[in-house]
Amino acid sequence: MGTIHELKEKETAASTPSLQGRAMDNLEFIRDAMQRSTEFTAVPGYGGVLIGITAIGAGIIAFGQTANRTWLLIWLIEAVLAFSIGLLTMWQKSKMVETPLSSPPARKFALGFAPPIIAGVILTGLFFFNNLIGYLPTVWLTLYGTAVVSGGAYSVRAVPVLGWLFIALGAASVFLPAMYGNLLMATGFGGLHIIFGFLIARKYGG
Repeated sequence: MGTIHELKEKETAASTPSLQGRAMDNLEFIRDAMQRSTEFTAVPGYGGVLIGITAIGAGIIAFGQTANRTWLLIWLIEAVLAFSIGLLTMWQKSKMVETPLSSPPARKFALGFAPPIIAGVILTGLFFFNNLIGYLPTVWLTLYGTAVVSGGAYSVRAVPVLGWLFIALGAASVFLPAMYGNLLMATGFGGLHIIFGFLIARKYGG
């Protein structure tokens, strides 16, 4: 009888860690599933790198332009190009990570991102028609940063950090001569996108 009792105790002791391990695995799975359902993980890392490269190119072309309208046209072309790259690479990554662009996290990201961008478009028109183009780097950096922070609240942690750095560049532009605006634009839309693009690609799968 003592031997049977000891065998049962050993069996119970052996099965307990196994049950605990399965329970922990199940909890980990549930936590990961809940996180995926509330975070928009299709922010494209390599797409951000490509956007950064084109922005640096735009900064080089725009550097030294004496005509404000030409400078503005260069950066507007870059904005359209960056938007196209971002949308295409986001669509590709959304398929890879199985997070459709129609999913609730994607809609929340878009709803947070869009209003500051729309405000930037409106203010761009206002500043252009009032010949205040020299102030546009402050507007663009600050509002783009606000859009990234707002949308990034529903995305991975690196995204809102990127947004705050854009806002910091916008704040710095207030205290610097207008001639530094192009450099700050290239630093933000170029350098920061490249750095954080590689970071997101490495940590969050492309």
